[in-house]
Amino acid sequence: MNYWISVLFRIIPLAMGAICLGYGWYIWDMGSDANTYVAGHVVLFLSIICVALFTTAATIIRQLIHTYSAAFKVALPLIGYVAAAIGIIGGLIFVRSGTGAEHFVAGHVVFGLGLITCCVSTVALSSTKFILIPSNSKAGPGHHPDQAFSGGMVALLFAIPIICALIGIVWGIDIVRSDETPNVVAGHVLAGIGLVCASLVALVASVVRQIQNTYSEADRRFWPWLVIVMGTIDILWGLYLLIFQYGPVTIAPGFVLIGLGIVCYSILSKVLLLALVWRYPLAKRIPLIPVLTALTCLFIAAFLFEAATINPAYMVPARVMVGLGGICFTLFSIVSILESGTSS
Repeated sequence: MNYWISVLFRIIPLAMGAICLGYGWYIWDMGSDANTYVAGHVVLFLSIICVALFTTAATIIRQLIHTYSAAFKVALPLIGYVAAAIGIIGGLIFVRSGTGAEHFVAGHVVFGLGLITCCVSTVALSSTKFILIPSNSKAGPGHHPDQAFSGGMVALLFAIPIICALIGIVWGIDIVRSDETPNVVAGHVLAGIGLVCASLVALVASVVRQIQNTYSEADRRFWPWLVIVMGTIDILWGLYLLIFQYGPVTIAPGFVLIGLGIVCYSILSKVLLLALVWRYPLAKRIPLIPVLTALTCLFIAAFLFEAATINPAYMVPARVMVGLGGICFTLFSIVSILESGTSS
C-alpha cells in the first residue's frame, strides 16, 4: 500500500469523528429543548465509533506498511475499548442523573453506541494478526498457522460482540414494552443497535476464521447473509413504525432504525469482501457499497431537514442521519484497506 494513501485512509475516520464531535456539540449548544439535547448527545457520541474504526484502520495499515510494533498492538485496540467505555458509562450516567425524557432517551442510545464501539474495537483486536489472511488464502485448507490465536482468545473475540448484541436487543425489547414515549423511542433504537452489533459478530467471525485458516464455504455463505438479515430487519422495522404506527413518537425511531439498517449494509461490504477474496479475486467494486450507503443517509437527511421546518419531530432523525452517513463513509476507508490487504 502506498504510504500517502495509507495516511488518507487513517485520516478519514478521524475527520468523520471530528465532524460528529463538532456537529453534535453545536446541536447540543444550539438550544435547551429535548430535541436538541437528544440529537446533540447522539451525534456527538457517534464520534466514539469513528475512533474505534480508526484503531481498526491503523491496526491493518501498519501491518501492511511494516510499521506495526508491540506497542501499537496493545495501544490501538485499547484506545477503542476506552472509547467504548466512555459511551457505555456516559450513557448510564445520563440515564441515572437526569429526570427528563430526553435524559432517558439520550442515555440509552449513547449506551447502545458504546456497545457498537465495543464491537468495532473487537474487530481491531481480531485484526492484530490480519497479515496472516493473505498467506492463509494462498496456503489452502488444513494449514494452521503457528501465529494464529489460541482457542481461548478465539472464544473471547466471538463472545464480546455476541454479548453486546444480546444486551442491546434484550434491553431494548424490555424497554419498549412500556407505552410511554421515552420508552418507545429508546427501546426501538437500542434494539436496532443490538442488530448492528449482531452484524459485527459476522465481521469478527470472518476475520478470526480467516486468520485461523478455518474459513469454509459455509462461512462464505452464512456470515454475509447474517448481516443482510440484520440490516433488512432494521429497515423493515423502521418502515413498519413509519407506515403502520405513524405518529410524533415513532418518527424518530422509525428513521433512525432505517439509518441503522443502512449502516448494517455498510458493514456487509467488509464481510462480503472477505468472503469474495478468500481464494477468489472477485471483489473489485465492493468499496462502492459504503459510498452509496453514505450518500443514501445524507439524501434522506436532506429530506428530513425540509420536513423538520414543518414538523419538529423530524429534527432529531435528520441530524442523526447525518452522523450515520459519516459512519458509513468511514467504513469506505476500512473496506478499501481490506481490499488492498487481501489482494496483496
